[in-house]
Amino acid sequence: MAEQPRRSKPKEKPRGTTKKKKRMTPRKWFFAAFFTVVIAIVCGIIGYLFITLNGERILTEKADMLELGEASIIYDANGKEVTKLYDANANRENAEYNEIPKQLINAFVATEDQRFFQHSGIDFFSVGRAVVKDVIARSKVEGGSTITQQLAKNIFLTADKTFFRKATEASIAVALENKYTKEEIITMYLNRIYFGKGVHGIKAAAEYYFDTDLKDLKLWQMATLAGMPKAPNRYNPINDPESSMTRRSVVLKLMYDQKYISEQEMDEAKAVAYEAPADLEEKETDPYKAYIDYVIEEALKVMPGMTEEELRIGGYRIYTSLNQTAQQAVEKEFNDDDNFEKSPDDQKAQGAMIIMDHRDGTIQAMAGGRDYVRKGLNRVEVKRQPGSAFKPIVSYGPALETGDYLPWTVLNPDSQKCFGDYCPRDPHGASPVTMQQAIKESRNLAAVWTLNQVGVGNGVAFAKKLGMELTSEDRNLAIALGGLTEGVTPLQMAEAYSVFANGGKSVDPHSITKIENAENKKVYTYKAPPSKQLMKKETAWYMTEMMQTVLESGGTGTGARIDRPVAGKTGTSQHGIPNFNSSANRDAWFVGYTPEWTAAVWMGYDITDKQHVIKKSSSQAAAMFGKVMKQAMKNVPKSSFKEPSGVKHEVKEQVSPTNFNAVYIPEQAKVQLSWAAPENSEGITYRVYRKEKSESDFSVFVDAATTSVDDMSVFPGMTYQYYVVAYNAEEDKESKPSESITVEIPETEVDIPEQPMEPDKPDDGEIPGLPDDGTNGGEVSPPPSGDPNQPVETETPGNGGTVSPNPGGNNGNGNGNGTAGPDQGAGGPIESADPGAGNSNAN
Repeated sequence: MAEQPRRSKPKEKPRGTTKKKKRMTPRKWFFAAFFTVVIAIVCGIIGYLFITLNGERILTEKADMLELGEASIIYDANGKEVTKLYDANANRENAEYNEIPKQLINAFVATEDQRFFQHSGIDFFSVGRAVVKDVIARSKVEGGSTITQQLAKNIFLTADKTFFRKATEASIAVALENKYTKEEIITMYLNRIYFGKGVHGIKAAAEYYFDTDLKDLKLWQMATLAGMPKAPNRYNPINDPESSMTRRSVVLKLMYDQKYISEQEMDEAKAVAYEAPADLEEKETDPYKAYIDYVIEEALKVMPGMTEEELRIGGYRIYTSLNQTAQQAVEKEFNDDDNFEKSPDDQKAQGAMIIMDHRDGTIQAMAGGRDYVRKGLNRVEVKRQPGSAFKPIVSYGPALETGDYLPWTVLNPDSQKCFGDYCPRDPHGASPVTMQQAIKESRNLAAVWTLNQVGVGNGVAFAKKLGMELTSEDRNLAIALGGLTEGVTPLQMAEAYSVFANGGKSVDPHSITKIENAENKKVYTYKAPPSKQLMKKETAWYMTEMMQTVLESGGTGTGARIDRPVAGKTGTSQHGIPNFNSSANRDAWFVGYTPEWTAAVWMGYDITDKQHVIKKSSSQAAAMFGKVMKQAMKNVPKSSFKEPSGVKHEVKEQVSPTNFNAVYIPEQAKVQLSWAAPENSEGITYRVYRKEKSESDFSVFVDAATTSVDDMSVFPGMTYQYYVVAYNAEEDKESKPSESITVEIPETEVDIPEQPMEPDKPDDGEIPGLPDDGTNGGEVSPPPSGDPNQPVETETPGNGGTVSPNPGGNNGNGNGNGTAGPDQGAGGPIESADPGAGNSNAN
């Protein structure tokens, strides 16, 4: 029998190493679940008690804050109070629950809190939905606050959004639900909520925006009011009718979805256009509305998370850079109808203006429009086409920055009148012109030619540095004349020109200097960002030099002149209306600066059509600048533009006199010299050079202040050569000589009359002509007049006397026969009208 193979015994595990797997018995499962539920219940009870008790405590302590907060105050640059953002006695009238239409409550519930009548202060369903949407979007896109929570939140006027803040809101919401009925809560909410324009409460809002009582509100009006609390400054129908109408449609759709209204009611209410009450202007008493609106917007940006309601009734002290002298000047001129074109109907010609100190970026004054019925449409922040005011930003500025162009560089648009399919119009033609003259006269072809030379990409990049973010559609030569896809705002234009005024350094426009809370602790202090050199200081200086000529005679902005240095540029944009043949414009601009302040003025219509176009061009915008700035700056110390080191200066060649003429006048035995003065002859005199034919070199014959002189020192039979030069004594520079003229003086015959001969007398021993010394005993006798041994003296021409300059007009040749020339300085140059008036993009 074969031997079976041995089986190896399994290795024995060391004792003590065996680990038995524990099993969860049903009993253990029961106890684990039981204690988990108990702990959860205990935690829930504790949390509920905390929320309830904490909310009750806070509600008891701060119940008075349910009615009103402390007014925030705005101060001007001198620390003087300008206005309160909220007054307990202004624009508030509480309504009782039975005064509020049911459909109005439905509109707010449908929009703000759809489950308001079902939850107990906290809507966990809405919170969960909001969390899911936030997770999907990976950011906070939807809130879960109920109307009760919003009412609770308004008690606490801090801007933090921490967990504890939200927990406190929730606890107060629960306390409110326990203490008040739903009807009382919605009534408190509607009486407290802010509706923009300083209006608090639903009753005051109905009266202010619609001039009606609550009971008479129509569905479209209810929906309009229900849409406003989310953003009262943006969604109220006066500030922005279009945004308000869009928001109204959202509210109506929500009401329809929740079966509060029919589809027909929804459609009818969507279609109604808002018209402001006739007496609305009388209701608005806040001063400087556009500036205050801007301050509020800026405060909400620098205090992230704060609502406008919290800002207004948070007891804050907001210190601004408002200059009341400047602001009052703006208000005065914008309230004067004579400063604006007359409209054919009720749509007024509008305007906007902003003034800022480019030395520190502080906004001094602002006008958002001619009236404040629509103050929310702050035209300082509305984009318009800048026209020729954009030339320094996108064309000439980039050219100067390359270093290849200077103000006296000659531009040659005559070499190219069309650029592909683009052929810009220019009433000045296409002749060569210096850059300075092109800016002064606002020549179109020169600007387009220059941009084409430096490249559109460089022009766009330069504009971007100055705060102009152009679109991809703007990469074309039309931007040289301000033809932009979206346009730019007056604020952007003021900021860009401020860089030129500030030596090429960046400027940060702002209106708020600091904010303090109710406890007088600083919660915000303005800190200027680091200054950046956005362009060469030479570029900024050259541009300032050139734009000063815009205000000189022959420039397009003469109306902007004031009693201090000003540089600036006009601009107009074409109306762009199809099938409308007119030279009228859509927009008119003047943007300019003194050594201290920069200002931008825009004029036009909110809606441009054939009946609503600008006919006076940019001259009225320049005039507005001049009128306002003269008053606004009366208390600002005067200074001058400071030329930086390293800039180049044009070496100007003195222009020679023309039409030089020299004629001999026999009757007066003189040479009469005359010539025509060259252009720009201010401050120059003239030097006449002469040489006799036998002389080798010319010498100065006379210095004259007039354009004619006489040479009385000529001799008969002699030949003389003359030429004249213009002389600049300040620069000690002569022009090139005029043409030389030769003048021959004819011979003059002298007639000597014959004298009769006397008979000889006997010689008595006297020697004629000797003095009587007692030796000869006779008198000295004169020689006989006819003695041929004595020379005969003939009359010769005057010897010319002493040559000296004679600024009084006499030719100074010593004979007293000089003639006075014309008074070159009398009266000064005559100012011409705006050459660009009525020409699209030409000024």
